[in-house]
Amino acid sequence: MNTVIKVENLRKTYGATVAVDDISFAVNKGEIFGILGPNGAGKTTTVECLQALRRPDSGRIRVLGLDPRTEAQALRRRIGSQLQESALPDRIKVWEALDLFASLSPGESDWQELMKQWGLYEKRKSSFSSLSGGQRQRLFVALALVNNPELVFLDEMTTGLDPAARRVAWDLIRTIREHGATVILVTHFMDEAEHLCDRVAIVDKGRIVALDSPQGLITTYATQVKVIFSTDRAELPWLEKVPNVQRVVKRGPRIEVEGSGPVLALVAASLVEHGITPSDLRMEQPSLEDVFLKLTGRSSGERG
Repeated sequence: MNTVIKVENLRKTYGATVAVDDISFAVNKGEIFGILGPNGAGKTTTVECLQALRRPDSGRIRVLGLDPRTEAQALRRRIGSQLQESALPDRIKVWEALDLFASLSPGESDWQELMKQWGLYEKRKSSFSSLSGGQRQRLFVALALVNNPELVFLDEMTTGLDPAARRVAWDLIRTIREHGATVILVTHFMDEAEHLCDRVAIVDKGRIVALDSPQGLITTYATQVKVIFSTDRAELPWLEKVPNVQRVVKRGPRIEVEGSGPVLALVAASLVEHGITPSDLRMEQPSLEDVFLKLTGRSSGERG
């Protein structure tokens, strides 16, 4: 499998503040690779070093076989970027923005075809200020792809979008990979990383604290599941003695049983044995959010 990014012992400081502290990782061709963490964890600084937008203090970086510190111009011709703080002049039209960006990479792509592919043709004469949040994100992605990049960086692409627009953005990200590019997705949304990424690096306080597939992280770090049901029985003392059950919480008629392994089957069998057959019996699996809380001790939106 081809490696498109290799980072070894990357470090970047701003005065006394350590933004990136000895980070190492590799990204394979064709992956959607997530960099996940709370605000201020060092995610954006890391990808800016990869794109030759910032110069690291130390460490070794290779992106598409190039060193961003000494081969920045050659690198920028082969990557696409949707930055965290993306903006365009309010009065620029959609077609004008695409034409302008395409002029910087002549012969690389047909921007008019790109405009159609990303659902912007009907808005081609609309000003940037008149576009909805989802339409702006489509435009930013199209601009990032105008040079036919081999590698695309998307930094907090869905921040500020409503749930419907976020789902549209997810489809766009999958489409980028389907078109043959490798994607680096920087986000602090756990559900986004869990749905989209082949592998995820969780960054906290400038360090990678875990790196694996979303399911691999969940299997390793969040082994507890929760069995939930409702009953009018006042007391269920025997539930805590069921094998694999670790805790039972009663919230009115709602019962939450925390445990591991085949706890659902064991709890269900015990309920039937005691004459209880709840129609709403279900199990909640742990998520990437649970992994993040366990590894960092805080939610994804909190600052590092």
